[in-house]
Amino acid sequence: MHPHRDMEIITYVLEGALAHKDNMGNGSIIHPGDGQRMSAGTGVRHSEANPSAKESVHLLQIWIAPDRKGHDPSYEQKPFSQSEKRGRFRLIASPDGTDGSVTIHQDAKLYATLLSEGEQVRYSIAEGRFAWLQIAKGSVELNGQLLKQGDGAAISEEQDLTIYAAEDSEVLLFDLA
Repeated sequence: MHPHRDMEIITYVLEGALAHKDNMGNGSIIHPGDGQRMSAGTGVRHSEANPSAKESVHLLQIWIAPDRKGHDPSYEQKPFSQSEKRGRFRLIASPDGTDGSVTIHQDAKLYATLLSEGEQVRYSIAEGRFAWLQIAKGSVELNGQLLKQGDGAAISEEQDLTIYAAEDSEVLLFDLA
């Protein structure tokens, strides 16, 4: 177990599984496609480990500063099927739990999409907002710019995004204030 405070922590497993335990009494296994959120708030202790001795785990862990310090610690985990993300953006995390997403304490939205080679999705960023695109798997063209697995793109000058899959891909999009 190790401590955290005043942070919104989102874990998104790409392959394998991750075991989570915390001092709030939560214990779960996070699988690919699950959205797991832990609001560290005034303080939480937790542990994470690969529960398998044979399979590796590949995950993204996203840390977002909360809208204010001192929230009560909390935990939430929900499954999001591949079909919900296939060829379209599926809301995974939001400030108000819209569309069954996990709730975070920040004016930010996290979307995920799974794209087959040759498929594309579009997204419009509202005036005054920004975005971050993270390529979790595969490679895509973002408005004609090639991005590969592990690449990220900060977006502040464009409002209309076209994400074209150069190969089978999994992409996260953050819509930020």
